[in-house]
Amino acid sequence: MTTSAYDAIADWYEDYVTTSAVDYSDRVRGLLRELLGSGPGRCLDLCCGTGAHAAELRRLGWDPVGVDLSAGQLRHARPRLPVARADATALPLADVAVPAAVCVLAHTDMPDYPAAIAEAARVLAPGGRLVHLGVHPCFVGAFADRSERDRIVIDGGYAERERSFRAWNADGVRARVGAWHLPLADLLNAVTDAGLTLTRVAESGSGPVPDILALQATRPT
Repeated sequence: MTTSAYDAIADWYEDYVTTSAVDYSDRVRGLLRELLGSGPGRCLDLCCGTGAHAAELRRLGWDPVGVDLSAGQLRHARPRLPVARADATALPLADVAVPAAVCVLAHTDMPDYPAAIAEAARVLAPGGRLVHLGVHPCFVGAFADRSERDRIVIDGGYAERERSFRAWNADGVRARVGAWHLPLADLLNAVTDAGLTLTRVAESGSGPVPDILALQATRPT
């Protein structure tokens, strides 16, 4: 099985999400509450990483199960939720197996996120809900200089879809593991191409320009 880039930084990342990124994580949890809503039932945490969102999923009444490619990340996740090491584009789940699925802050870690959305759609039960929550594809990426809080400078790299380690923050996650950019149109089309119905969109930011985009979609009954 392919080695994940996160294996080399798993311990650093566990500390990062629980210390330096606490305020950001609070905003993420708020969007999860808003778009996922309450359970019950199993909720697939796609690309669960260290399991940082498992507690919030339980607070909402869901029974989370996680899938991730990184063995290092899953070492931290196992005490928090049941997990399996697997590729997001080939989930070890039967068709229509779960009533809900979330993918949080992971789409830029995959070279083919539309394939992962298609897999999530496959395992969703009719009427099931998928929540995508990730960095804003228009304002966050190698093409975006966010060194000023109230002003984002976008360059021509927005159209590039290749993996890049270029980042305005040399100490952040992307400078360590890189990122695949998925333009907004590609992200929205991936949802509809998977047969899901886009039902809600939300944005969040610590300043006037959002840095998080969240989507809610459902599988038709």
